[in-house]
Amino acid sequence: MSSHESFKRSFISSLLWKTFVFCALFAQLDSSIALSSQSLAEEPTYEEMLTGEAFIFNLEPDKRGGKAYKLVYLVDVPISVLWRFKTDFDTDFLLTHKFITKHRFVGREQNGFITETEYTNTPGALFRWRTILFPSIHRMDFFLENPQECGQEFHYGHIQLTAQGQQTKVTQVAYFDFLGVTLWVHYPWKGGMTEFLEYTARWEQETVIRLQGSYLEEASEQETVGSKD
Repeated sequence: MSSHESFKRSFISSLLWKTFVFCALFAQLDSSIALSSQSLAEEPTYEEMLTGEAFIFNLEPDKRGGKAYKLVYLVDVPISVLWRFKTDFDTDFLLTHKFITKHRFVGREQNGFITETEYTNTPGALFRWRTILFPSIHRMDFFLENPQECGQEFHYGHIQLTAQGQQTKVTQVAYFDFLGVTLWVHYPWKGGMTEFLEYTARWEQETVIRLQGSYLEEASEQETVGSKD
């Protein structure tokens, strides 16, 4: 056997072994995390949230399978400002989010708002989201209307805003399933769920502060109109 063939076989054997070890470790990791899924009621303290950190909890998934998470973080603006920011669907500031390449407001149906968004990790796929608002309790429910077109089985959840004095706690819960979902959820480096959610929380914390002036003016104008009426 030539030295070239020997090296080739050795390289392939090493690659196969590393792949086997990675798969075994990954399967063990997925199993251990599944067993330690947190309760939906588990929460960080207010003092912990003051650090600006985003807290991610693994939840029990939908009965159909897939994965689920709860994301909790604090935003340094009043709840009225953050609500207007998060329900401003017909805007282009979302394009400053590094994982979003396209965004379009499609229309409104009663209390439901339809938007289409393209993400960097799924180029060419337009995620058609329906968001239903419950203004009196500052909650919004969302679900993906075209999961098959986006390579998903299902994706839905809700966002709840809670006033913390002049700050606002955001709680986002989502249930979803798609090919490779386990890898995406547990992947600890760039491209995984943790990076996406932590960046999204940080982006929102910074962006709403930068834009809050326009939302405060809007609130002031609405109050003025209301007083005249």
